[in-house]
Amino acid sequence: MKTTSYYPVIMTDDVAATAAFYIEHFGFEAQFSADWYVHLQSKDSEHVALAVLDGSHSTIPEGARGKASGLLLNFEVEDVDGSYQRLLKAGLPIRLELRDEEFGQRHFITADPNGVLIDIIKPIPPSDQYGEMYEAGSLPR
Repeated sequence: MKTTSYYPVIMTDDVAATAAFYIEHFGFEAQFSADWYVHLQSKDSEHVALAVLDGSHSTIPEGARGKASGLLLNFEVEDVDGSYQRLLKAGLPIRLELRDEEFGQRHFITADPNGVLIDIIKPIPPSDQYGEMYEAGSLPR
């Protein structure tokens, strides 16, 4: 199977509010909008997309309908400290305070209106112990 595109789809009961959240706080724009589905594209990267879907829509198998749960979206950014300050000022909930991790991340976690966790990450050099776990050429700098 040759994959030509990949993006997460968040199932929700409030498509409009969820799409508006990602447009306002994460720099997306809508490329397709219906009352039951919105396809979002990053304004900054053609390789970053996200969709929002009414969790009760008929295209979802009946037993799988509902809202997103157990989901963590990772956004790698150039300026994690600036992103933290901006989202904190905007009133987003901070589920994990900004911190450095020995495995090679400076990050914090917020959440969208559905409770979907959003991990905002800047790769940083890992500790020596974790550095040994990376494949050659994959080590964050």
